[in-house]
Amino acid sequence: MLEWAASLGTLFLIVLWSYKKRFNLNFPAVVSAKTVEEPREDYKLICKPSALANYLLRQCRTFCGFSNVTWLWRTFPSLQTVVGVLGPVDKGVHFVREYLQLTDDGLIALDWAVKPGHHQRRRRTSSNSTVPILLVIPNSFGKITRNISKMCHLALTHGYQAVVFNRRCQNGCPLSTAKLQPYGDPNDLREAIRYIRHCQPSSQLFAAAEGTGAGLLLSYLGECGSSSYITAAGCISPLFRLQDWFEAGCPWLWQSALLLYQKMYLSRYATALGHLINTERLLGSRTLKEFEETLFCQPKTSNNSMTWDSYWERNDPLRDIDEVAIPVLCICSQDDPIRGEPQSTIPFELFETNPHFFLLMSRYGGHCGFIKEDVSSTMWSHSALLDFFKSTVDFFAMEERLKGLSRRKGTISINRTLQDRASCRKEQSCPHNIHEIYNWQRSYTR
Repeated sequence: MLEWAASLGTLFLIVLWSYKKRFNLNFPAVVSAKTVEEPREDYKLICKPSALANYLLRQCRTFCGFSNVTWLWRTFPSLQTVVGVLGPVDKGVHFVREYLQLTDDGLIALDWAVKPGHHQRRRRTSSNSTVPILLVIPNSFGKITRNISKMCHLALTHGYQAVVFNRRCQNGCPLSTAKLQPYGDPNDLREAIRYIRHCQPSSQLFAAAEGTGAGLLLSYLGECGSSSYITAAGCISPLFRLQDWFEAGCPWLWQSALLLYQKMYLSRYATALGHLINTERLLGSRTLKEFEETLFCQPKTSNNSMTWDSYWERNDPLRDIDEVAIPVLCICSQDDPIRGEPQSTIPFELFETNPHFFLLMSRYGGHCGFIKEDVSSTMWSHSALLDFFKSTVDFFAMEERLKGLSRRKGTISINRTLQDRASCRKEQSCPHNIHEIYNWQRSYTR
């Protein structure tokens, strides 16, 4: 109750601040020869031209479905953000918790989404099941928000299994070891994905993250590369340059609310963490940067201390971004009150040069908001994300069918040639099989 009261106490001030401050709603000048876009004003798809990009523009009709936004959400982007964080959890979904013990005896929690009436237990799915799984990663503050519940509900209605990843000591998960997860350390997430993959090896796995949780997902995809076990991924309102974001600081009202929330949940473990970190300095932090630096860079034992810059060398979500080997859709709004101005906070060059990354930029939406009509309606970002997943899978399947057809045609042609050349006793194999070179992994990046 104290957490809700503290959050609601800042709601009125945040709305007033949003009304006072207007964001520049003009899109940045990022259009170039490497940009694929539609001639519309409500959204823009920024990416490197490719066969997959063209296919997405043709098939993903939800991309252009965020034009007629009501005046309330256009005027108050912070209100969209607050509703997404503090709004009621969707009643069409319940969560069944499953704890997973890690190799270092730490605990994380997996919350499986189930429909009402099945909330007592989760029915185990057969290991031969091919039902796709959507792994949802909340923001780094560890709260299942209204946005998370709405995304899980929509995933259930589209035939997915939805599961929420909870970090150590967050969202009611016990802290079994005196260790917290640094911002960009994907080891815990890697073990969770291996466990899900072990339980259902035949199911396709998709991943979606919101806000600061996108940094953890990008770190995992970069470190694992083609061994991530994930078919496609999506990030809603990601914060790309986290070190700059911490140093510049988000608007003071948002910073105060986020800082207060972190202090409240970590104060419960002050005794357990007291021999590792300076809890007095931690709870007395005045900025998010000071809080993060005290928590991970300034332990009481000097053997594990590190500088602020070296911490981000290890935890920057974009440190291995060139190793990402799957399609990733990032959905951002122009009027995001937490991320800041797009020109300085979004790496547009990443989307213009890397064929695996797609940026869907909308004019309105706030931070993880994207409410089109009323608070009970489906959020546009969630529909666009699921549409992206389906279109990506359809594109891969189409490319595989075309490749198989080309192989069959090639085999028939070779057999006829061998029959015509009866004098040829020894079959010669071509060292440069064109169908093996141009498989689907290359066709969607051409």
